[in-house]
Amino acid sequence: MISLTDTHCHIHEASELLQLNTETKKRYIKAGSPTPEEMLDRAREAGVERLLVVGTTVEDSEIAVAFAAKHDNVWVSIGIHPHEAKMYKDRPDMLARFKTLADHPKVLAVGECGLDYYYGHSPKEDQAQMLRFQIELALKHDLAMVFHVRDAFDDFWSIFDEYKGVRGIIHSFSSDTKSLKNILKRGLYVGLNGIMTFTKDERQLDAAKAVPLDKLVLETDAPFLTPRPFRGSMCEPKHVRITAEFLAQLRGESLETLAARTTSNAQKVLGMR
Repeated sequence: MISLTDTHCHIHEASELLQLNTETKKRYIKAGSPTPEEMLDRAREAGVERLLVVGTTVEDSEIAVAFAAKHDNVWVSIGIHPHEAKMYKDRPDMLARFKTLADHPKVLAVGECGLDYYYGHSPKEDQAQMLRFQIELALKHDLAMVFHVRDAFDDFWSIFDEYKGVRGIIHSFSSDTKSLKNILKRGLYVGLNGIMTFTKDERQLDAAKAVPLDKLVLETDAPFLTPRPFRGSMCEPKHVRITAEFLAQLRGESLETLAARTTSNAQKVLGMR
């Protein structure tokens, strides 16, 4: 029996604890409002035994912590997404609330945080401010980081390189081998998900093949980025197995080897026990 780890999902947002009608919550409602527990059961049946739920706002991160506290195989990354950065730049009260979450024993990482210039939902300077705030919080508590970087690697590296000792994962990697080299040079891990199963960009596939096995982790970003052949349906942590099977064939590795190494990598970088 293989053992897989989903290092990035948002199933806590299917919980009744979340009253806000977020885009993620809408996905779950459209799919018939499955409960997080139902998704956990289906994940275990597929061999997905460990999950990291990832926050994107202060309130969302609080819900993620409350959810993980109820489940032995679930841990948390608390985060303020770059899209939401403008909400918090002048809210020291909310940032103080966020800081307290870093002490919870289920919190292993900070993020997803980073820079996103593709959508530009928050000004670049606000994104940079929140990125620095979260890097400093992670370093203070010796936590890993989950980074979201889209069309912004040059500015991201200029901020990242101001700090020493940062460890973590570049979430949802879908760039080329040049970007991959910059990631590996800094000792970061690479998170691959369902994008690889449906991309038409050969550069992305070449980069996926080039990720060293000791720097690769798997993720879903559930409920988003459902892998083929299930496009059009809601993504769940169980779909990590589909991505693992695809990558094993793409990279010329056995599923057992890929599963074992990516799970070991997740335990190493995140500190899962």
